[in-house]
Amino acid sequence: MAEKLSAVKGMNDILPASVPRKEVLPQSATWQWFDDVLRRVMARYGYQYIVTPVVEPTALFVRGLGEVTDIVEKEMYSFTDAMNGDKLTLRPEATAGIVRAVVEHNALYNGPLRVWTAGPMFRHERPQKGRYRQFHQLDVEALGFAGPDVDAELILMGRALWRELGLVEGEHYRLEIGTLGQPDERVAHRAALVAHLEKHIDALDAEAKSRLHTNPLRILDTKNPAMQEVVESAPKLIDFLGDESRKHFDSLRRLLDAAGQPYTINTRLVRGMDYYNLTVFEWTTDHLGSQGTICGGGRYDGLIAQMGGKAAPAIGFGLGIERLLLLVQELGLQRADDAPLAYVVVPSDAALVVAMPAVELLRSQGRAVTMHSGGGSFKSQMKKADASGAKFALIFGDDEIANGNVTIKALRDGAGEQQQCPLADLANHPWLATAGR
Repeated sequence: MAEKLSAVKGMNDILPASVPRKEVLPQSATWQWFDDVLRRVMARYGYQYIVTPVVEPTALFVRGLGEVTDIVEKEMYSFTDAMNGDKLTLRPEATAGIVRAVVEHNALYNGPLRVWTAGPMFRHERPQKGRYRQFHQLDVEALGFAGPDVDAELILMGRALWRELGLVEGEHYRLEIGTLGQPDERVAHRAALVAHLEKHIDALDAEAKSRLHTNPLRILDTKNPAMQEVVESAPKLIDFLGDESRKHFDSLRRLLDAAGQPYTINTRLVRGMDYYNLTVFEWTTDHLGSQGTICGGGRYDGLIAQMGGKAAPAIGFGLGIERLLLLVQELGLQRADDAPLAYVVVPSDAALVVAMPAVELLRSQGRAVTMHSGGGSFKSQMKKADASGAKFALIFGDDEIANGNVTIKALRDGAGEQQQCPLADLANHPWLATAGR
């Protein structure tokens, strides 16, 4: 017998509910449900779908994310193309690829653009609950928009998505906002921050010392309890903001206040990539352990020019779909299943000839119907009908066919109750009136 192969560690199969799973991962029907919700929300806000390659030039991420970021230094799956020697990388995030596509295709020629995408990303990190080496990310970008109104729009889009998923403000999630100002303001803050940290060099851990002169802002995001006093007493970027940066942040706050969106100002809020400026925000939860961020984003007005395009402002956010669906699942909010509306019981070949066109008519009208296959006794087929999760069994027995009828038997609500229905009226029977499932 050939050796059984397994998936790569940290890369998971998304399976139907009927298949036993080793890990508590969202079922495939939950992903479909989320996809339906996602498409509704994106359309509501006028965002268009975009798809970019899974593999990009390594230089794209080095230039876009920053050479000394954790992603570039430690987490990227990079390789050399055996055909031509190109340095390539499996995408660790989506923004850089979208900006590359916008620049390459001159996509802002006719004006600003609102886009979104969702798909697999890859990071070589230690797999843990809700965090995997292949994970799926939703990425939303508004390109060519400079004002805080679009910042607020993206934040409120996030709120709309949480509400559609059944999450409750305050109980299940909360919003933190901040500002990173502009590059010259960050330079002044960076100098003051480095000076402060150098005074407390003995209190810094090894990782903080390695970042001190390369990416000191990331030190503020440390989870090391021994460094919290040093971090809390460090200079705050918000104190280095100029008038325009303060105006942008104050305008964002007014718009969120007007929309009734609660938030907390987090002066230590940073992002993992170098390209952010001005507005940054995170949606967090207390229901997923210490890794509480479920969505993060911000403005990156310099990235398009950095990628070789004509300078244009932009803002976006990303979220890990596995973590979000895990939150929905743990809170018991999951409303999706892959059970059909009806399961068709066909005890004979003669029944199959009658049932097939009737079932196709139901399917053409949007109803999910599973046809029994493989033969078997009436009893065994009814067991499979019940196990399928279907609401009804449609029984095409010899007696029913002789009389031009179908028996509709309830398997869930009102289980055991059944009605005879003329075959010609099956599609209009009130029990089957709800299209889909």
